[in-house]
Amino acid sequence: MRVFAPTCLLVFLLLLCGCGAQAAPGPEAAAPQPAKDAAKSQKEQARDQAKEKLNKYDAARRFSQVLDLVERNYVKDVTQSDLINGALKGMLQGLDPHSTFMTSDEYKEMQETTSGEFFGVGIEISLENGQVIVVTPIEDTPAFRAGLQPGDVILSIDGQPAQELSLQEVVSRIRGAKGSEVELTILHSNAKTPQTVRITRDAIPLISVKSKQLEDGYYWVRLTRFSERTTEELKEALKQAQKESKAAGGIKGIVLDLRNNPGGLLDQAVSVSDTFLDNGTIVSIKGREDGAQRTYSARKQADDIDVPMVVLVNAGSASASEIVAGALRDQKRAPILGERSFGKGSVQNIIPLADGSGLKLTVALYYTPNGSSIQAEGIVPDFEVVFEPPHAEDKDSPRLLLREQDLNRHLENSKGKPAKGKAAKDEAKEQLARDNQLRMGLQMVKSLPRLQELQKPGAAQAGK
Repeated sequence: MRVFAPTCLLVFLLLLCGCGAQAAPGPEAAAPQPAKDAAKSQKEQARDQAKEKLNKYDAARRFSQVLDLVERNYVKDVTQSDLINGALKGMLQGLDPHSTFMTSDEYKEMQETTSGEFFGVGIEISLENGQVIVVTPIEDTPAFRAGLQPGDVILSIDGQPAQELSLQEVVSRIRGAKGSEVELTILHSNAKTPQTVRITRDAIPLISVKSKQLEDGYYWVRLTRFSERTTEELKEALKQAQKESKAAGGIKGIVLDLRNNPGGLLDQAVSVSDTFLDNGTIVSIKGREDGAQRTYSARKQADDIDVPMVVLVNAGSASASEIVAGALRDQKRAPILGERSFGKGSVQNIIPLADGSGLKLTVALYYTPNGSSIQAEGIVPDFEVVFEPPHAEDKDSPRLLLREQDLNRHLENSKGKPAKGKAAKDEAKEQLARDNQLRMGLQMVKSLPRLQELQKPGAAQAGK
C-alpha cells in the first residue's frame, strides 16, 4: 500500500486541478488548444495506469481475504498450502486444457512418464469442456486390454466423479501400486449408457517403437509415443530391418503408423522427422514474445531413410505425432492416410519450481512447414480411409495386433524361440486382413515409385 499511495495522491491532485479548471469555462473553452489536449491525454494515461495498479492490488487483497476466510471458517480443517495449491490449479486450468500446476509428487509422476517405468492402467487423457476424455489407450496395457478407446469419457474413479478433480488429480488417482485395482465408470463414444470396469494396475512399459515385416522389404513401423528414447529405438528398429531384409535388397518401403499416438516430447518429434528428411523445415513454434519463436529444420545425416513411405493417423494421433505427420506431408515426403487427427497444436513448457513442484504452461502454438496451425483442426489425411473393425467373431483386438513376441530385441521365453519364417508371414497376413488402413497403406507404399515416375516431366510422352 505504501508503494502506490504517492502515485494515487498525485493523480488525485491532478484530477482536482482538472476539475477546477473546468468549473468556470471562459470563452476559449469551446475551442480547446492542442496543448490542453496533450495535457488531458497525459492525465488520462496516468489515471488509467493508477487504476490498473489499484485493480491488481485489489485482486491480491481479495485473494488474501478469501484465503483467510476459508482457512478460518471452512467446515473442515484445511491448510493454507492446500488452499494455495488448489487456487494455482484453478488459475492454470482456466487458461486451457493443457496448462496445469503440479505438486512435487505430481511433477515426479509426470517425469516418470517420459523417462522410466511407472504403474497404472496405461491411458493418455485430456480435459475437454470439463470432461475427462481418453485420447488413447497405450498398447499392451491393462486399459488397452479392457477395451478403452479414444473418445471415451471417464465419468468417475473409484466412485468419485471425475468432474470434481483436476486433470493431474485424475492421473494420480488412476495410478497406483502394481496389482491393485481401480474402478472406472466409462461412457464409450458410441454408447448411451455408462459402463463400469475394474482394471488391475500394472507396470506400463515405455517401449515406444515396434516394427514388423509385412512383405519382403516392406515394414510396418509403429510409434506409440514420443519419449526420451524414441528416436534411438526407431533407428535400432530400422537397422534391424535393414539387416533382416538384406537378402531381398534392403528396405523397399515403410508404413509409419502414428495411430493412437498421443504425442510426447517436442525434440523427439523433430528428430524422428529428421530421420526421414534431409532438409527443409520440420516445424515452427510461435509464442507471444519474439523470443518464443523458433524454427526446427532437418539436416542431412548418414543414416537418413529415403525409401517410399506412407503415414497412418487417426483421431488418437495428437501433438508430437501431428508434428511428424505434418512435416512429412508438407515436405512431400509421404502421403497421409487414415482419419483426421486429434488437433493439439499447442506447445507446453515444463517449468520446475524451487520446492519440487512444477508448472506445465502453454507457451506457443506450432505450425507445419507450410505455415498451417492444426490447433483444434487436426491433420486432414490426403486419403481418408475410415477404420473398419473386423467381424464380431474375431476374438483378438481389432485395433493393433502387435505383441511382445513381434518386437525386435524382445526377451525370449525360456521354453524356446518363437517360430520364424512361415509363421511370421502368416501373422503379417492375418494382421493385414484385419486392418484395412494398414492394408491400404501397404498397397500405396508399393505403388509410390511408379506414381512418382509418372509425375516426372516427359513421363506421359514416354509412355505413348
